[in-house]
Amino acid sequence: MDPPLRIAMLAPPWYALPPHGYGGLEEVCAALIDALVARGNRVTLFGAGTGTATAAEFVPTDPKLQNTRLNEGMPEMVHVARANPLIEAGGFDVVHDHTMAGLLTAPNRTVPTVATVHGRPIGELADYLRLVDRSVALVSISYAQRRLGAGLPWTSTIHHGLARTGPVKPAPGSGPALWLARFHPDKGPDLAIRACARAGLPLVLAGKCTEPVERRYFKEVIAPMVGPGAEVVLNADRRRTRELLWNARCLLLPVRWDEPFGMVLIEAMATGTPVVALNRGAVPEIVRHGETGFICNSPDELPAALHEIGRIDPAACVRHVRTHFSVDTMARRYEYLYRQCAAKSAAEQVELAQVA
Repeated sequence: MDPPLRIAMLAPPWYALPPHGYGGLEEVCAALIDALVARGNRVTLFGAGTGTATAAEFVPTDPKLQNTRLNEGMPEMVHVARANPLIEAGGFDVVHDHTMAGLLTAPNRTVPTVATVHGRPIGELADYLRLVDRSVALVSISYAQRRLGAGLPWTSTIHHGLARTGPVKPAPGSGPALWLARFHPDKGPDLAIRACARAGLPLVLAGKCTEPVERRYFKEVIAPMVGPGAEVVLNADRRRTRELLWNARCLLLPVRWDEPFGMVLIEAMATGTPVVALNRGAVPEIVRHGETGFICNSPDELPAALHEIGRIDPAACVRHVRTHFSVDTMARRYEYLYRQCAAKSAAEQVELAQVA
């Protein structure tokens, strides 16, 4: 039997783990931590804030969460700079780095680094990842993301996993369609409004709207489109989000960008709520057309799919998530990769010692 691993989990400094509201990356990290600990490993979480509701030992680099400075470079750089000496002194077997700044300093760590890429690897991000030291084990979260970043030194592809949460609806929902994302053109809230208006069905728009670009887009584009058949819920917490998913007829996500994964897709299906989405990014990798929802090739197909969604069996959605996107599967695959990286690092240290 393999010995337990000592894992340093380096999360970004923006949100708590698990998040109180928006935070797909943080939701994944929290679930992964708990699953790794349940498998007998010791996990130490390096983050910001005053604590964590995960099973990890928590080491803060700043008592204040930095979500008000999201997408600024300095808070993350300071966070990583403070965490690195603590990681170095901690006797860890591996670092799982979810930051961007941390990848620059990873070669200076004596502990091997596994890094999950959560964004879309094109443009500047692709250039950055291409220049990251090859000692860093880059993990893609979908094959669609991996294809988008073709040529990058990927080590593995590991889908996100979801812990079992709450009850499952026994029959198809009869509530409104639910759009759940951040208010940004890429997420298609305008397409959701038009699709539901054409279908004659109610819609709930539940979106993150905290950053200036999100507030501006909501005010200038979305608010004028909202009619009597649509309800807006801004910045819902996790409890409210679960209620909305439970009550919804379906999750409607007409994304117009190459979604690297889409955590909300499996969150919806895990409750028995099927998905109607556009055929972009990882959507066809996650949703089974005709079984757990409908994947449309153009916005014109969305209204008909919304009327057909009632014939999707909620139990099939739940089975699909538990079979292919469980947190246990995710944790097992990461643990296997951690052990590979730790063994390779140990062998390289032996070689260096022999040469010296």
